[in-house]
Amino acid sequence: MGIYTEYLNRGLDFQALQAERKAQLKAISALRNGRDIIAYASDMMKPSSSIDYSDQLPFHDQLTTLGGRELDIILETPGGIGEVVEDIVRVIRGRYDHVGIIIPGTAKSAGTIFAMAADEILMGVTSSLGPIDAQIINNSKRFSADAFLDGLTKIKEEVLKTGKLNPAYIPILQNISPGEIQHCENAQNFSKTLVKEWLAKYKFKYWETHSSTGKPVTDDEKKQKADQIAERLCKHGDWLTHGRSIKIDDLTQMGLRITDYDKEPALQDAINRYYTLVRLTFEG
Repeated sequence: MGIYTEYLNRGLDFQALQAERKAQLKAISALRNGRDIIAYASDMMKPSSSIDYSDQLPFHDQLTTLGGRELDIILETPGGIGEVVEDIVRVIRGRYDHVGIIIPGTAKSAGTIFAMAADEILMGVTSSLGPIDAQIINNSKRFSADAFLDGLTKIKEEVLKTGKLNPAYIPILQNISPGEIQHCENAQNFSKTLVKEWLAKYKFKYWETHSSTGKPVTDDEKKQKADQIAERLCKHGDWLTHGRSIKIDDLTQMGLRITDYDKEPALQDAINRYYTLVRLTFEG
């Protein structure tokens, strides 16, 4: 019998679900050597449940109840406001020496940016991150800043190649202001900057030697690898959609070391149980 079916058959009410969730959080913390633990989960079925400014107060309030120097965050989110993630990360990294991000399900967009601020990223077979290309809303239309800039580059290259502008592009270009172009560039650079800074500072903190040569890793090499990963995560053309799932193998190929919690049966069970209970709570 699967975990989901088990809990459904038990017919747990809200109070029982809450008690069971707390029990599984304690189990995860114990298996992770007593680290502080906090859950930051969104109802993925509600578009309005993304990370926003209203999350800051309750998140900080929960942190005040904790007192260790190592923290695990169970993260489930479709994304949200990158500036809020930046503010929350500053608070967390100011208090904790080591931070783990556990992703039992999905952490897309700004959630992926959040994960890049961790010393350790824990994922399983059901886990996924997502591209971090900035999403722009203009005239009630939502589009990728990277795809928008790529489109302008292709028009420019065509003009340089042919020596003329295709008349079909004229009405499109007439509706684009220099400010909009700059806004897209700034939004893309913001995502890249956070990821590059956090990877080099936190995730690569323990990367001391090259596995192939045994030679020491320099700070410049850490920054270069962080830059490559940030560029790849931002490249809309590589992923084609903003909601694309980026799995452990994809991240490993980029050069990120991911902890596969499926290889630790007790931890896998506790995380999967907690995640199932969160989903049942939202569905209830």
